[in-house]
Amino acid sequence: MRFDRIEFEKSYGTASQLPASEKSEIVFAGKSNVGKSSLLNKLFNRKNLARVSSSPGKTITVNFFKGDGVYFVDLPGYGYAKRNKAELERWSELMEGYFGSGRNISLAVQLLDMRHAPTENDYTMLDFLKNSHIPFVIVLTKADKLNKSETESRRKQFEEELKDYGAERIEFSCVTGKGVTELQKYIEKTIEVN
Repeated sequence: MRFDRIEFEKSYGTASQLPASEKSEIVFAGKSNVGKSSLLNKLFNRKNLARVSSSPGKTITVNFFKGDGVYFVDLPGYGYAKRNKAELERWSELMEGYFGSGRNISLAVQLLDMRHAPTENDYTMLDFLKNSHIPFVIVLTKADKLNKSETESRRKQFEEELKDYGAERIEFSCVTGKGVTELQKYIEKTIEVN
């Protein structure tokens, strides 16, 4: 797959706007400020395909990117406390609408910040993916921000923190490019199977 040929298709702000699921979808989920937009830009070898913001919680739409026979779907980040009640309700309705509409989801890429233990919201998302039988891979972002001993420590802690999920883990850095090829190959393998 030519990841550098992925193109932005459209954004949707409400569940009723979502298109029918006609192609395989690779969905990206994670809390606000986990580096989802930066990861997508690195994965697709593009500078500004996914909009990166200095303040968390800016992605409030479901964004579709078109590839060769597949869609890459960027979900709005969760867990951002400063959203008002109406925004939180819209976010919830959008997520329920996306996952509850019989999407053709081949893989969920669940992002976690490598520097920290998963949050309650992270566990909620992981439980949802597991209980919904959606195949998923865990990508540990911001891997470049840890030194060698911190990296080893977090790896050991993740063994315990994520023991109930059994998903493959990929360490990822948008700065050094660590994990990019590994994630691309994982996605390609998933697409070939479906």
